[in-house]
Amino acid sequence: MDNLDKREGASLVSQTVRGTVESRVRLAIVENHFAPGTHLSDRLLGEEFGASRNVVREVVRVLESEGLVTVIPNRGPFVSIVTAAEAVQIYELRGALEALAGEGFATRASEDERAALEAVFEELCAFKSKDQRALSAIKERFYSILLTGCRNRFVEETLRQFLNRIAQLRMTTMASPGRLPNTIREMGRIMTAIRNRDGDGAAQACRDHVRAASIVASGILREREAAALEDDQSPSRRSQQG
Repeated sequence: MDNLDKREGASLVSQTVRGTVESRVRLAIVENHFAPGTHLSDRLLGEEFGASRNVVREVVRVLESEGLVTVIPNRGPFVSIVTAAEAVQIYELRGALEALAGEGFATRASEDERAALEAVFEELCAFKSKDQRALSAIKERFYSILLTGCRNRFVEETLRQFLNRIAQLRMTTMASPGRLPNTIREMGRIMTAIRNRDGDGAAQACRDHVRAASIVASGILREREAAALEDDQSPSRRSQQG
């Protein structure tokens, strides 16, 4: 093997390592292993994932571009904190895009894609576990099929850019008591419209589903913000800061 081959081989190994670490850190953030506001120091990520400082910093840059990480000057990278106001804006955009995806799928999807979506929806309806990771995976498969079958490349590309932020918020809403039965009912309306090839009905059902999720997520985030503010203003915290 000449020097060029060796360099190319080393580069491929480096890319594979970086990709693996990137996927693992992203998943840890989305699943709240690293909670919002967590300082993602080189040492923390290096020890947690067995990665070099260079790999860690490359991964942080990618996740920063996705909005999952915020780099604060002179302090370093932190898991991004999504405020209630930001969540509302994310859900507004998601609602508009998913409405287009639902409409497109209802009128353009193939029979195989319709059958695949039905199968995933049936899996969701039968879900009884408390494993939020498994539940999130089912919903991700549902939306992956929906986006492919809508036959709108720009809707698909734009929504996929937000999937990680959406997944992060989804973990918040799924933790809400009673949310799953409501989710199944809302998605059932989407499926009914799709079965009827009713584009307008599918679009409206998608909007309603996202709006309901937005109400739950923003409510939870507002409660957290209020609790954090109250904690910051407590006498014990003020005395520590003083």
